[in-house]
Amino acid sequence: MQYVKQRNSIIIILFLALMLHACKNENRMPDRVTFTEHIAPILYNNCTICHRPGGTAHFDLVTYQQAKNSGSALAYVCRQGIMPPWPADPHYTEFVGQRTISEHEIRLLEKWVLDGMEEGPKDKMPKLPEFPTGSLIGKPDMRIPVQPYTLPANSVDKFLIIKVPFELPRDTYASVVEFMPGSNNIVHHVNGDMVEYDFDKKKNVFEGDRIVDMVNDSTIKQAFEKLGLPNDDGTYPKLKKSVVNYLPGVYGQRYPEGIGGFRLPRKGAFLLNDLHYGFTKDKAITDSSYINIFFAKTPPNRPVEEFQLGTIGISPVLPDLVIQPNTVKSVYSKFTVPEDISVLTVNPHMHLLGKSFKAYALQPNGDTIRLISIPRWDFNWQYFYTFKHMVKIPKGSTIVAEGVYDNTKQNLNNPFTPPRLIRDNNGSMKATDEMFQFIITYLPYQSGDENISLDPNAK
Repeated sequence: MQYVKQRNSIIIILFLALMLHACKNENRMPDRVTFTEHIAPILYNNCTICHRPGGTAHFDLVTYQQAKNSGSALAYVCRQGIMPPWPADPHYTEFVGQRTISEHEIRLLEKWVLDGMEEGPKDKMPKLPEFPTGSLIGKPDMRIPVQPYTLPANSVDKFLIIKVPFELPRDTYASVVEFMPGSNNIVHHVNGDMVEYDFDKKKNVFEGDRIVDMVNDSTIKQAFEKLGLPNDDGTYPKLKKSVVNYLPGVYGQRYPEGIGGFRLPRKGAFLLNDLHYGFTKDKAITDSSYINIFFAKTPPNRPVEEFQLGTIGISPVLPDLVIQPNTVKSVYSKFTVPEDISVLTVNPHMHLLGKSFKAYALQPNGDTIRLISIPRWDFNWQYFYTFKHMVKIPKGSTIVAEGVYDNTKQNLNNPFTPPRLIRDNNGSMKATDEMFQFIITYLPYQSGDENISLDPNAK
């Protein structure tokens, strides 16, 4: 018996030694770092979804020469954590589709640059991933054009609300709605809802302006009236939140069968209530984006629900979101869930003074459920983060969102020099005002939810 125990111990020790040796070999820096053998796989796994012909980035990273032209910059932005853009801390929570580069991969990039950026053997070049055209998730059943918009030369960032009305032969259902930017790479992000009209309350869904400037028409009421959103009697139709969203490199979310999806009314409109255009250079650019609709044959068994903490949400921002000049201020918002829920996605939202964001749930037994941590807030990258599996939050748990704002001159994103007093202004849509929001999409919990994968690419 003693012999068997000793033999098993020796086997375990040898196995661990072999595993350690394999890990060391895997992370060992090669003598020669080449594009075809080492750099192209990194770029193809993390970068070319945006940096390719027809992609959303301003330059391509497909060929050796393209990578060589940007080699030093690539190594720098990866070392600084600027690229690939993924503000959430992957060590706090992991999400579907997160794009992060390991320390080993960063060192490979740096060594490649220092050693002269060698191309390497052509037969070692990996195959370029296949990217669909016109959609990132499949062939849509219907496509609706967004009103084209022209930005003048040397334009600064632009924030618009755009109405995309539609009328169908009858009420139907959709599994997902996908926003696709035009080919000029100037759409930065989109957050969109859907206006649901009762058929007899709105004669013409196409009346009113299609585009409203978020700066010139700063209140929601002004914007909605200009867009012609109210019913014919002046009342407001139902608004279904977060139906269509977009960020470069992020796919439209298709949940497992029976989860998500929604009713498409015969008369309605997609309300792109936060469309952000980036800056232009020396020439005017016209964007012609569009919306893809993927129909569903039946209504969803489990429609996705949503609530929002903070500004214009179900829980207040504490203390009030008033940020004095030359100060750094911390705020929070919290909400106790009245039932067991299964969380699918989370979306933190702040504006230009945001410094950091963190959210978690405190269970009745005292345990903490990690939701998201963004140590270095980046206004330019505000994702809807999808968990790899649904996250159960038990009844009676308190969801806490914490934010820090930097209203000093050291904040390079501060829109004012010198800094001014900044507040939320009752939900103002101006980027120069502030917001503190935490949006959660969820389902009422069912047994086994935490075992359901939300990753469409999971095997």
